[in-house]
Amino acid sequence: MDMTQTNTAGNYAVVNGLKMYYEIHGEGFPLVLVHGGGSDIYVTFGRVLSTFAKKHKVIGVDLQAHGRTPDRGVPTSFEQDADDIAALLKHLDIKQADIMGFSNGGNTAMQLAIRHPQLVHKIVIASSFYKRSGFDSWFWDFMKNATLDSMPKPLQEAFLAINNDQAALEIMHKRDLSRMQAFEDWGDDAIRSITMPALVIAGDKDVIRPEHTLELYRMLPDAELCILPGGHGDYIGEIEDVSGDGGYPAVPIIEAFLTKAKA
Repeated sequence: MDMTQTNTAGNYAVVNGLKMYYEIHGEGFPLVLVHGGGSDIYVTFGRVLSTFAKKHKVIGVDLQAHGRTPDRGVPTSFEQDADDIAALLKHLDIKQADIMGFSNGGNTAMQLAIRHPQLVHKIVIASSFYKRSGFDSWFWDFMKNATLDSMPKPLQEAFLAINNDQAALEIMHKRDLSRMQAFEDWGDDAIRSITMPALVIAGDKDVIRPEHTLELYRMLPDAELCILPGGHGDYIGEIEDVSGDGGYPAVPIIEAFLTKAKA
């Protein structure tokens, strides 16, 4: 598995009191990549980022307490993460962008579209949820008593590889766990307010219930749906996909969606 980071594109911007790490790759219409929980830019998108950068100005972000972005001493929320990305786009003088979020990053992407719709041209929502019913009951039972030891080892190792600070790793886990434990359903009207073109993606063996993915797709006014073989993130080569065979079927589908002219 090659997750090597050879670029020198990294930078920081102070947004809403947060020293946010971001990278910019390629040229073209902006595409913001929003990583999942317990992750960073490369954990989620490391295998496909360079492909997207061939046709897009890719902006990868590390959210609060993740990757190279430090914690700011307050709880995280999908809403705050969305506001942070909005502030980063303002800092970069980007008036509008396509947004792609995976897992919890998809929740953040949806909140960006809800709270800052003028910034979002198109949205890709990958393996995400907006109600607790998006997961089977075992998931929430697991979350009640989860510890750092419960966190997948590849995610822990990836964090420590770029931020060799055990205390920071524990903070990231605490922030993500607390956010999930406190999650309350979003209203249907909020989802219906996401009126820009949307692509909803999930794996046929995803941790997100297929019925929920279908419900989300039907709730969005202008959406396409794509269910692909595999589990949570296999289709984009997320770090826990151990196949590493380079066959990431979501990529051409996402490209076609992003480059298609709006109706």
